[in-house]
Amino acid sequence: MELTGMISCCIDYTRILSTKDNVKKEENYIPGKVKNGEVKFYKLKRLAPPIVAALLALSPISSPQVSSAQILEIQRGATLFQQSCIGCHDAGGNVIQPGATLFTKDLQRNGVDTEEAIYRVTYYGKGRMPGFGKECKPRGQCTFGARLEDQDIKVLAQFVKSQADQGWPTIQK
Repeated sequence: MELTGMISCCIDYTRILSTKDNVKKEENYIPGKVKNGEVKFYKLKRLAPPIVAALLALSPISSPQVSSAQILEIQRGATLFQQSCIGCHDAGGNVIQPGATLFTKDLQRNGVDTEEAIYRVTYYGKGRMPGFGKECKPRGQCTFGARLEDQDIKVLAQFVKSQADQGWPTIQK
């Protein structure tokens, strides 16, 4: 009895549930925020699609298992891309040379549609694209910024290829 008295002192449930459409509220709504002693109800219909999408995305049967090591490599690739490539290739585009984007159709047309080819161009450079490899030569073809380790270029090439295959979803900045 004391517990119900403590609850009812905070929120007047009798006022909320005394409407004649309380059955509809109970079936189609769930309680949400409490403001000025009133409970605001959220429509279940609005919440269902995001909840179902989240459950499907997290379901082991709907997507292949990704190990934590793979997730770390993807994150590392994204970080390397942010540090070294995004200035020219934001969202897979190319602000300097429009025909040299990182989209699959342009990669194929330019003969750079495999991880190995992406690695070579990233390491040695090509055209206006500077090389980022430690052994990149001649000097004018290479970046004047920091050079990348071979393993970093490999991870970067894997990341670029996977993003191209997915159609370059937006990257969080």
